[in-house]
Amino acid sequence: MTVSYKLFFVLLLTSIQVYTQNININNIEIIRDNYGVPHIYTKTDKELGYGLAWVHSEDDFKTIQEGFLAGNSLLSKHIGLRGAPADFLSQLIRSDEIIDSLFNTIDKKFLEVVDGYAQGINRYAELNPNEVLVPKLFPITPKKMLKYSFLQLFVSSEGDRAVKAIFENDFESLSFQRRNELGSNLFSFSTNRTKNGETYMAVNTHQPLDGPTSWYEVHLESEEGTSIIGATFAGAPCVLTGTNKNLAWTHTVNRPDKTDIYQLEMVKNSNKKYYFDDKILKLKKYRGKAFIKILGIPIKVSKKYYSSVYGPTLKNKTGFYSVRTGSLFKVRALEQWWKMNKAKNFEEFYSILEMNEIPGYNIGYADKDDNIFYISNGLIPIRNDKFKWTGVLPGNTSETLWTEYYDTKELPQVLNPKSGYIYNANHSPFKSTSLEENPSPKDFSTNMGFETFDNNRSTRIFELVESNDTIDYETFKNIKYDNKFPTPFNYNFMDINELFNMIPNDYPEIKDLLVEIQNWNRKTDIESVGAGTYAMFYHNLVRYYNKSYINRKFSKEVIHENLKLVKKKMIKYFKTTKVKLGDYQKLVRGDKEIPIWGLPDVITAMNATPYKDGKIRVTHGESYIQMVKFNKTGTHIESSISYGASDHENSPHYSDQMEMYSKFETKKMSFDKSEIYANASRTYNPK
Repeated sequence: MTVSYKLFFVLLLTSIQVYTQNININNIEIIRDNYGVPHIYTKTDKELGYGLAWVHSEDDFKTIQEGFLAGNSLLSKHIGLRGAPADFLSQLIRSDEIIDSLFNTIDKKFLEVVDGYAQGINRYAELNPNEVLVPKLFPITPKKMLKYSFLQLFVSSEGDRAVKAIFENDFESLSFQRRNELGSNLFSFSTNRTKNGETYMAVNTHQPLDGPTSWYEVHLESEEGTSIIGATFAGAPCVLTGTNKNLAWTHTVNRPDKTDIYQLEMVKNSNKKYYFDDKILKLKKYRGKAFIKILGIPIKVSKKYYSSVYGPTLKNKTGFYSVRTGSLFKVRALEQWWKMNKAKNFEEFYSILEMNEIPGYNIGYADKDDNIFYISNGLIPIRNDKFKWTGVLPGNTSETLWTEYYDTKELPQVLNPKSGYIYNANHSPFKSTSLEENPSPKDFSTNMGFETFDNNRSTRIFELVESNDTIDYETFKNIKYDNKFPTPFNYNFMDINELFNMIPNDYPEIKDLLVEIQNWNRKTDIESVGAGTYAMFYHNLVRYYNKSYINRKFSKEVIHENLKLVKKKMIKYFKTTKVKLGDYQKLVRGDKEIPIWGLPDVITAMNATPYKDGKIRVTHGESYIQMVKFNKTGTHIESSISYGASDHENSPHYSDQMEMYSKFETKKMSFDKSEIYANASRTYNPK
C-alpha cells in the first residue's frame, strides 16, 4: 500500500466515526433479482440512503465519483484538461457559498437520507481504496453531494450555454431554436380513453446510455413509507423518475426562458466598478483553479471570474457579463424529488410541486385513482415587460433584476382532460392533449418563453392517439415502441421534405438511393434498407447545417450532393448500396454488438456517433423504459434498460438486458416481496 493510500485510510477512518451514526447495516436487506436489479428493504429512509449508495457503488462507483468530482471542482485532478471546464463552472456559480447559506432550509429528515447516502459511499471507499479516483474528494459529506446536484441543475437550466456564449462573445446563437432530437417522451391515458377501466403511464426519458446522467434502476422500500420502483442518476439519494404503489411520474426536458445574460455598465478607469441604478458597486473577484496533466503530472492553472448583484460574472473582449437563473438560488430540488417518491395521491403530489425547487422539466403523471396530469414545470422568473428578454439585457438597473418566480399554478398544465390523455415530447406545452383542451398561449406572458413548436415525435404520438378512439394495453405498448416518422417530416430545426419532391430519373448517380428513401415506409426497423439509407443520409447531413439551425430548408442541390457522398461511403464500407439500418447502426457494450432500431426524433429515438468500419453506435436515446398499468388488482410495472444493471465488464449484468431491449421486450417488476424472493439471485446486507 502506498503512503498516499495509507494517509487516505487514516483520514477516511477518522471521518467514518463521524459519518456512520444511526446506521445499522443489519436493517438493510438487499435482494438482487435475476437481472441484478437491487431491491432494498430497510427500517428507515436514512438506511435506505445508505443501501442505495452501497448498491450503486457496487455497480458503478467510478461514475458516482466523477459526478462528485465535477461538483467539487476536482474533476481535472482525475482527467486533466478535459475536466477543467466543469471545475471552473462549479466555482463560477459559487455553489459552496449558496449551499452554506441555505443549508438550514433543507428538511432535516431529508438531510438524514443524504447523510445515509454519504455514509454508504464513504464505507464503500474505505473498503475499496483501489477504486478511489481522487482521495481528496473523501470523505463525502451532504454538502459535497448537494454541490454536484447544484451544478447539474445549473447546466439543465442552460446556464452552461449562457457561459459559453459569454466566452465566445456569441449572443446571437442564444435566440436560435435548438435542435430537438435528443429529447424524451411521456404520455398517460385515463379510463376516459382506455378499455377495461385501466390507467396507463409511459416513463420514457431519453438519456445518454453511459455516464453521469445515464439511468440506474432500483427498488426502494422502507418502513417509513418509501416504496418506489424507478431510476436515478449517479450520486442522487432517491428515485428521479418512477412508480410507487399509488402513482407514477416522469420527466421530459423543457426549454422555457429560465436564464438571462446582462451586460454591466462599467465605470471608466475604475477597478472593476459598475453602475447600478444611482449607485456605483464593485465586482467581487474570485480565482478558480483546475489541473492539467503534463506527462501525467497535474499542473494547477487558474482563471479569474467575478460576481455582481445579478450573479456569476465573466469578462470577454466586449465587457463584463453576468448570468442569472433560478437554480442559483435554490438548493432543495433533491428534497422535492425525494418527497415526490413518497407522495400518496395527486393532492399530495401537487403540493410537493408547489415547493418550486426543481428548475425545469415537464412532468407527466398518472395514479391508481385515474388522475392524469401534465405540467411544464420550472423556475420561470417574473420579468418586467418593459424589456426584451430574448437578448442581452442592460445590467445597470434594478428593473431587470428579477427576484420572484411564477407559482406552480401559473404554469401551463392539464388535469384530467375529457380526451383521456396527456403527452409531451419536448415540444410545446400548448399541445399537451386534445386540440380543444390544450392550455392557451394567450394565458401566459411571452416573457416566459415557452416552446411553440412540434417535432416528429409529438406529431407521431398525437397521430397515433387520435387514430384510436379507445386504447387497450397492447395499443399503449405499440405507441410506446412506435419507430415510424410522420408524413411529412416535422423536424423543429430543419426541413428536408424536398427529398420527396426529387424525380429519381433526374439524378442517375443517386437514383437507387432516392428510390429507396422515397419508397420507404418511414419505419426505422433494423431490416429496412430504406431506413439504413435515410440514416446514412441524415448523419452525413450535419456537415451542411448552418450555425443557426433555424428552419433550415435543404435544397435539391444540397440533398443531391449529400447523397453522392453517402453512396461513396456505402460502397467503401459495405460494398453495396443496399444497407440495412441494423447493418449500419449498432448497440455496443464491451465486445457485444447487436443491430438496433430507431433514429433521432422517432418515438423510439436513437442518437449515435461514429463507431468503426463506417458504422455508428447509439449513445443516447431509449435508455430506461417503464410502462405502468393501474387497475383493480393493483399497480403493474414492466421495464427494461439498454445494457444492464452493472457497469463492470466482468459482471453477468453488464449487458444481459441488451437482447430483450432490442426485441422490444420487458421484464416484470413487482412490489410483492415474495415474488422478488422467488426471482432472487442474491440476498445480503451491505458492509
